[in-house]
Amino acid sequence: MKVLIAKPGLDGHDRGAKVIAQALRDTGIEIVYTGLKRTPEEIVQEAIQEDVDVIGLSILSGAHLPLSRRVLEGLKVQGASDIKVVVGGIIPPKDVEALLALGVHRVFPMGTPLPEVVAAFTKEARR
Repeated sequence: MKVLIAKPGLDGHDRGAKVIAQALRDTGIEIVYTGLKRTPEEIVQEAIQEDVDVIGLSILSGAHLPLSRRVLEGLKVQGASDIKVVVGGIIPPKDVEALLALGVHRVFPMGTPLPEVVAAFTKEARR
């Protein structure tokens, strides 16, 4: 399994994304990290170029709905809807269902235990 960890929008804090990336790498999952302040279009292009299975969006800014929508729409336009999108960060409980309805595969709100996140990815990798 290959996962792209991305920080869309103007978020300037990436410690959590790096912790997730390292934990997944430690299980043998291949990780591509985009760095900070990427546009949804850049994320989609890199995901396709790197031939990833999953895009993990780390969003702390409160813009999780529009940013996720733009990534999902970009994947669809590029014919890459098979790439799953997961979202983690500061996600209010009321927005979890909205993200899932958009087509996000899984949501990890702030405070989700690291072992739970890792287990979800490793379970997916075994499929």
